[in-house]
Amino acid sequence: MQGLKRKVVYASLFELIAVCLTSTLLMFGAGHDASHAGVAAVASSTIAFIWNFVFNSLFESWEARQATRGRNWKRRVAHAVGFEGGLVVMLVPLFAWWLNISLWDALVLDIGLLLFFMVYTYIFSLTFDRIFGLPASAQG
Repeated sequence: MQGLKRKVVYASLFELIAVCLTSTLLMFGAGHDASHAGVAAVASSTIAFIWNFVFNSLFESWEARQATRGRNWKRRVAHAVGFEGGLVVMLVPLFAWWLNISLWDALVLDIGLLLFFMVYTYIFSLTFDRIFGLPASAQG
């Protein structure tokens, strides 16, 4: 699977699982009620879904220009860090506003989610590539 279809399937599966995980983490881990946690999870997922398309397009464009093909652990870590780093910039103000917490508390909350999702992104991407194959940009 390649191109737009791959990106749509990847982002859809990623975010579907992420909404479930984020809602649960915000409810039980951060003590927010289900309605606030659910809306924050859906909003952050929508932002992440759009960012996913943008970031993966940029990453695959960069990847296609590299001399070494494939996705070793270093490239996968770079992918996860880049993706999640971009989300921090977008989500901290959203969490502060929606959950009525300070920017600091939102940053601490987002760092907790970030650490969790860095691992999730790495594992999801690895699993997705094993099931659906590598994108053309990583094939040799």
